[in-house]
Amino acid sequence: MAADEPLIFTVSWPMTYRYLTRIGRAVSADGVPDVVVGILRGGMVPAVQLAHLLGIRIVRAIELTRTLADEVNAAKTPRPVVANPGSLGDLSGQDVLIVDDIAGSGLTMLACRNLVQKAGAARVRTAALTVNAVNWELCHCTPPPAELTYVGHIYRGWVTFPWERQ
Repeated sequence: MAADEPLIFTVSWPMTYRYLTRIGRAVSADGVPDVVVGILRGGMVPAVQLAHLLGIRIVRAIELTRTLADEVNAAKTPRPVVANPGSLGDLSGQDVLIVDDIAGSGLTMLACRNLVQKAGAARVRTAALTVNAVNWELCHCTPPPAELTYVGHIYRGWVTFPWERQ
């Protein structure tokens, strides 16, 4: 691999389950939330799986995107774009867990957190199945666990997931 080629990590289904189990144990220790919110597209798969692990029946989705395409190091919008903020519904008084497949800059998770709070959530926690530490470090002075409630695994490069592959 040439020095300028990006590192690409491939997460398998067993790895996904291991990360979700790790997150699920930590969430349970902090109290099982009322609602799981998955960030579309990539965050819905781990959100639904985590909801099953935790025994949570209420799962909502929010279409909040920043990456413009699926290829490695794809261009991003300056800020996350939300398609339908009303899809969260009324979260008044609810304990909400937001789930995404990956956190890079953390801006998508932050935008979702703000939307969930505006929808009335009493408590908001965040879970990223993985973190791209290279992108994270460009935007943050603190490590991911200081800003994300739960992290499955930290990688130093681009991550692909089993639901993205044919």
